[in-house]
Amino acid sequence: MIRKALIAVALLLPGCAQVPMADLQADQMAKAFPPPEPGKGALYVYRTGLMGIARPIDVQIVGGRTAQLASNTFLRLEGPPGPIEVDCKVGDKTGGGQVEIAEGRSRYVEVSMKIGALMPGCEVAEVPPEQGQSAVRGSKRVAVQ
Repeated sequence: MIRKALIAVALLLPGCAQVPMADLQADQMAKAFPPPEPGKGALYVYRTGLMGIARPIDVQIVGGRTAQLASNTFLRLEGPPGPIEVDCKVGDKTGGGQVEIAEGRSRYVEVSMKIGALMPGCEVAEVPPEQGQSAVRGSKRVAVQ
């Protein structure tokens, strides 16, 4: 019983994954869910939950943009309409998915840890706007490179 309590406390301590964060103004702007600029679409990629809290998930948007997502963080990107490949990586394990971005529209993608036989992995899944916006409101925006 004491051992379980110690494990729970250890998970809640500030040993959480540290990732570069965006400034407060950028965070608040993204949470207003503004429409993308003319001729572009928007993509929100987020991670919620406590699974793998001490380890960030590396995210790459094919075309060169990268970020690390800790628990309860998100990123927002705008770009030309078309298919967008979103890849994730935890250690040596990778996952990915493709999202179709339409002009003037926003899409929402959840990146999550998954249990592997020996090492954790990651998954990428598009979610409905209501689910994505709710998750983004409860998260903090990361800096994108």
